[in-house]
Amino acid sequence: MPAARISMRQIIEVLRLKYEAGLSHERIARACGLSKGVVGKYVSLATAQGITWPLPEGTDEVRLEAQLFPAKTPPSRFAEPDYFQVHQELKTKGVTLQLLWAEYVERHGVLGIFRPKTTKCSGSPAIYGL
Repeated sequence: MPAARISMRQIIEVLRLKYEAGLSHERIARACGLSKGVVGKYVSLATAQGITWPLPEGTDEVRLEAQLFPAKTPPSRFAEPDYFQVHQELKTKGVTLQLLWAEYVERHGVLGIFRPKTTKCSGSPAIYGL
């Protein structure tokens, strides 16, 4: 379980001590009651996000938090096909959905294959090869 994030006030204080007072990570850590690693983490995070000191006019804790920790969008599990292109290709003589599926798997790999559940079927699962 990841450690809890320190408060935005502490992060602002760390940045102020680093850039305004010019203190080392060790001295900032002692002054704020944090570890040197935590100080280094937030200083490098601010540097990577392009945050400078003094903070720009109108930057409050909420805005700074949004800059430091942008919302992460979960990656899609599937590469969604271009349905318009699929529709156009299906109009071509000799092109089947199975052929297009084979091309899709070749291009993207098997990201997930639909396997119907057989729990509603009568009989033993062994009959269905499960």
